[in-house]
Amino acid sequence: MIRECTDADFEAILSIINDGAEAYRGVIPPDRWCEPYMPAGELRNEMAAGVRFAGLEAGGSLVGVMGSQLVQDVILIRHAYVRTARQCRGDGGRLLEHLLETAMRPVMIGTWKAARSAVRFYEKHGFNLIEGDEKDRLLRTYWDIPDRQVETSVVMADQRALDEIVAGWDKSTAVTDDEIDIFGL
Repeated sequence: MIRECTDADFEAILSIINDGAEAYRGVIPPDRWCEPYMPAGELRNEMAAGVRFAGLEAGGSLVGVMGSQLVQDVILIRHAYVRTARQCRGDGGRLLEHLLETAMRPVMIGTWKAARSAVRFYEKHGFNLIEGDEKDRLLRTYWDIPDRQVETSVVMADQRALDEIVAGWDKSTAVTDDEIDIFGL
């Protein structure tokens, strides 16, 4: 069952994010990894800034969470994680589809450039990879992240975002996951 998370779910959300983020250990640049991956104060700040979480329950417990945040004229998918033991079972896809069903604006996602499995996941669900100067512009416009994170991240955009937000989008020149230079991080 997918439901809206409440303040009472804070500790479960934090636990799921930090457990699910283990997939990034040794994948993302070492200077971007921290322990814990997301401290409680950072999650509180994200929620105070408007990130709202949907959660997937199984057996009476939350096993996955995905946040969404309205920023200007788009919806950002933020902090999408599933417990390690439940990854690759379709739980993330179910959460994403749930959020997309209710999205009234273009949707974009920021993720780590080196997290190829995450990029492929979003491509499988209809998102397109945005790189280069336009990626930098989008990250600086819609996210509040440090320059190093801009450098090591990519943006994934749904079709509506491509049509309405992404400047100069041309599918014939689009970058695919196989073309990402993860060694240039």
